Amino acid sequence: MRILDFFKRFPDEESCKQEFIQFRLNEGVKCKRCRSLNHYWKKKREQWECKECGFRTTIKSGTVMENSKLSFQYWFVTMHLLSCTKKSFSAKEIQRELGHNRYQPIWEMAHKIRSVMGLRDDLYTLKNEIELDDGFFETVDIHRNTSEPLKRGRGSQRQTTVLVMAESKEVELTEQNKKYAHRKKLGFIKMKVVTGGFSEKLFTPKVNQNIEKGTIIKSDGSTSYSELKDNFDHLPKTIPKKEAAKILPWVHNAISNAKRMLLDVHHRIDDDFLQNYLNAYVFKLNRRYFNNLFDRVLIAAVSQKWNYLGETCG
Repeated sequence: MRILDFFKRFPDEESCKQEFIQFRLNEGVKCKRCRSLNHYWKKKREQWECKECGFRTTIKSGTVMENSKLSFQYWFVTMHLLSCTKKSFSAKEIQRELGHNRYQPIWEMAHKIRSVMGLRDDLYTLKNEIELDDGFFETVDIHRNTSEPLKRGRGSQRQTTVLVMAESKEVELTEQNKKYAHRKKLGFIKMKVVTGGFSEKLFTPKVNQNIEKGTIIKSDGSTSYSELKDNFDHLPKTIPKKEAAKILPWVHNAISNAKRMLLDVHHRIDDDFLQNYLNAYVFKLNRRYFNNLFDRVLIAAVSQKWNYLGETCG
């Protein structure tokens, strides 16, 4: 959605609020007490009342906006800015565009939106044929003991490991694709932060959670993937650097583009919040053919309650 179209559709606070209410109704308002989906709408109070137990639910309750004092228009503009471009916006730039005095609430709002983007993608599992690899992203550990010497290379305190999984399907040779280094079509993709090391005990649970059992997985010969053969058709292979772009093209492409985006837009990323930034990147990449990405973000916003580190919420 273009910026002019956005403000024609949402010119004021009331239009944003009414759209949010409609999206909540479309997704279904669930009672926190008895989990019922049957409600009355109390117009004067602007609340839903459960038909079964009488519990009342506010417009923002149970959504990404729960407990937020920021206006609906602030939330809508931020969701639009985070979804309308490939590179996204930093919280500082969003603060400038909104003209808000304080940085902290804008930063928190942006991270809440990125978090529910990840929760939405967690509803889906990857299948068919998968490319699998890990990448290392430069981050800052604010909890690190500064007297501890920094390590170099793999395992450095300034790097965070990210497991990348991409659906990749071979396509027929045509005049259009014969000039490319590979003939693979990208499907859905996931990027998950792995903390604590590189062992199979850390990698295997992430793969089990995000990939359908029995799926074909292609990876390099790393010992971190040694347990995958138990649940998947794992095809490890020693891959020379020159051949990586042909054998695992999409995971390497995703890692490269994500690193470039983070360096261009954000600075000194805390390792605690790297997953949220990757959530936004992956959410947009997985919906690259959608014309109106804002509505997809809004669906995630009304159906998922935010969690600080993007874990499953109640």
